Amino acid sequence: MKNLLFTLVIIALSNSVGAQIYLAKSCEITFFSAAPIENIEAINKSTKPIINTTTGDVQMKIVISGFMFEKPLMQEHFNENYMESEKFPNAIYKGKINEKIDWTKDGDHKVTITGTFDIHGVKKDRTIDGIIKIKGQEVNISSNFKIHIADYNIKVPSLYIKNIAEDVDVKLNATLEPLKKN
Repeated sequence: MKNLLFTLVIIALSNSVGAQIYLAKSCEITFFSAAPIENIEAINKSTKPIINTTTGDVQMKIVISGFMFEKPLMQEHFNENYMESEKFPNAIYKGKINEKIDWTKDGDHKVTITGTFDIHGVKKDRTIDGIIKIKGQEVNISSNFKIHIADYNIKVPSLYIKNIAEDVDVKLNATLEPLKKN
């Protein structure tokens, strides 16, 4: 079912005549929560962002259970108590690059992407700053931003309130390449 949905998204993104679709060959998303008692850090390498260079559309589905932690108990609490990953298995970002980019020329481009972030069943409009680096047929996207957990109704039990920061630092680094049509 997930592969069917992924295929449908790619087809929908590529329906524009002459559209060039870039799909991540690698992507790393990390988050860091600094807190007085214990810092929390996790990494997710299962996300596959998609960019349509004709329209500037960007889509990304993040599998919540794909975040890996140093301590298994942290991962368990993250999935069961905070993110409720069985009920809300994915975070989804759909947006559009605001700046015009010449995708045929190598270089670095500061960009903003405006769209909707759907996390924990709550949709919020967000504009995220990033850098797009073009080198040949590869496109690298990097971004650093914060997520205010209360904005997405992520509840922290009062017993653990000092263990988790109100704002979580998120870093994204993805390398994309053109989708090859068969």
